Amino acid sequence: VAVSGGPDSLALAVLAKIYAVKKKLVSKFFIVDHQIRKESSQEAKLIKRKLSSVGINSQILIWKGKKPTRNLQSLARKKRYELLVASCNKFKIKDILLGHHEGDVIENFFIRILRGSGLKGLISFDKEAKINKINLFRPLLDQKKDDLIFIAKYIFNFYVKDPSNENELFLRVKIRKLIDEMQKNGLDKKKFLNTIKNLKYSDKAIKFYTNKNLRENTYFSLKENDYTINMNFFQQPHEIVFRSLTFIINVIGGKYYSPRGKKIDMIINKINNKELSKVTLGGCIIEMQHETVIISKEK
Repeated sequence: VAVSGGPDSLALAVLAKIYAVKKKLVSKFFIVDHQIRKESSQEAKLIKRKLSSVGINSQILIWKGKKPTRNLQSLARKKRYELLVASCNKFKIKDILLGHHEGDVIENFFIRILRGSGLKGLISFDKEAKINKINLFRPLLDQKKDDLIFIAKYIFNFYVKDPSNENELFLRVKIRKLIDEMQKNGLDKKKFLNTIKNLKYSDKAIKFYTNKNLRENTYFSLKENDYTINMNFFQQPHEIVFRSLTFIINVIGGKYYSPRGKKIDMIINKINNKELSKVTLGGCIIEMQHETVIISKEK
């Protein structure tokens, strides 16, 4: 269970502990100390004590080393997942619980719009996902933040207020304030979430044809750990080809974050125009050999 100290993750910790006791499951709780703010280490220790006060033992994971000056939140999120996954591998854990809630779904939607994301990106927040063969679960995704704040206050009389949540230099904070303004002017969250739900139905149809493309037009060699792709793979609608190729690169490269969309598009165009010889992307080597494309792990 990932615990940041915010009300959503503290509520998750309590609910997860109750569930684990009820179902007789072994659970571990991890607090990530990014050491970006000078008070972060003290906060992490305080969170650990608060969890301990209700019988939850936790471990602090520390992001050591020099911190970046640009793209800080994105890199911090990436590092957070790296630390969590490393700990899961160490303890042979297969499931991570995250405290994302209803508001995060809407925020993510607007952030992805501003980044020019396609359908998959717009609805990327799901209750279930995978990262390096580890399951990510977001059990609170249909819960309101106010209810999670109530639980955190009732159980701990405490939660961390991260000052970066008020810093408008960060895109997420700007989006959050924009959504607040839209609500004042009539944005109905329930209807908006219903729109996202309808978009997910469309996404399921695309996933069906993506899987069909992968099944019929690729061959995976377990021995060589590579994919051989025939040219019919690239004759499908662009979104199907884009998703299929991204999936293969993620599998072979073993990366959590996919390569940038424009780089995938560039490779697709080069293959269609017979201009690709050999390139590297996302930890993979992609090369054309006669009428096939071979994708293998970069040495």
